[in-house]
Amino acid sequence: MLEPVQYALGGGAGVLVGFTLGLVGGGGSILAVPLIVYLVGVSNPHVAIGTSAFAVAVNAAVGLLSHARAGTVKWRCGGMYATAGILGALMGSTFGKLIDGQKLLFLFALLMLGVGVLMLRGRGNPGEPGAECNRAKAPKVLGFGLATGVVSGFFGIGGGFLIVPGLIGSTGMPILNAIGTSLVAVAAFGLTTAFNYALSGYVEWGLALVFILGGAMGSYAGMRAAQHLSNRSGQLATVFAAIIFIVASYMLFRSASALLA
Repeated sequence: MLEPVQYALGGGAGVLVGFTLGLVGGGGSILAVPLIVYLVGVSNPHVAIGTSAFAVAVNAAVGLLSHARAGTVKWRCGGMYATAGILGALMGSTFGKLIDGQKLLFLFALLMLGVGVLMLRGRGNPGEPGAECNRAKAPKVLGFGLATGVVSGFFGIGGGFLIVPGLIGSTGMPILNAIGTSLVAVAAFGLTTAFNYALSGYVEWGLALVFILGGAMGSYAGMRAAQHLSNRSGQLATVFAAIIFIVASYMLFRSASALLA
């Protein structure tokens, strides 16, 4: 049972996570897992992963409604990507529960650094506003979705920071459309992973609730900020990469210290 101050910290952390989801369509679990472990004080990384997966999935659904109203969601692409990824998330989360929690955090941080570099390399690409998921692109979209789902499930994350570049790479859509569309898959992957972790008792439901409430407040502000930056795709991609680099560096330091202790 957590202390009242931990629930309060969890609500504040949820605001930050919701803002990040609304802004860049990813970074929810990137921030949620270290915040739950290092700020809220949940000592078991698997509980942090399971709890954050559920909370981020619900926050992603809230953010999806805002992006849908703004017309930035390509539903066919999101549905195809999420459908393929759910199977991958089931497989990945089953294996992830078998790995030491600190090792998961360390490997997760290394993966984040690689994705951040890829986002910076592609930040000057404005994308194709009319890009759609037709029959010719279907194999690539489904393949990216399956692979992303495996990684998402293994690390217990919504996977938005992987899904956004995955959607851009498989369809050529602009980053703002990729952000809105990614939330379909973030919600699906997160719920799949959370269900698998809940079967093993790795979800702290009270903390998840306050996290969700805080995230709902932050997601609206994040979505508005994303719309403000949408005509400057290079800046949005740079913000995305900067968030990843900062959190990954901190996670590498903390997880490496725990493994060497």
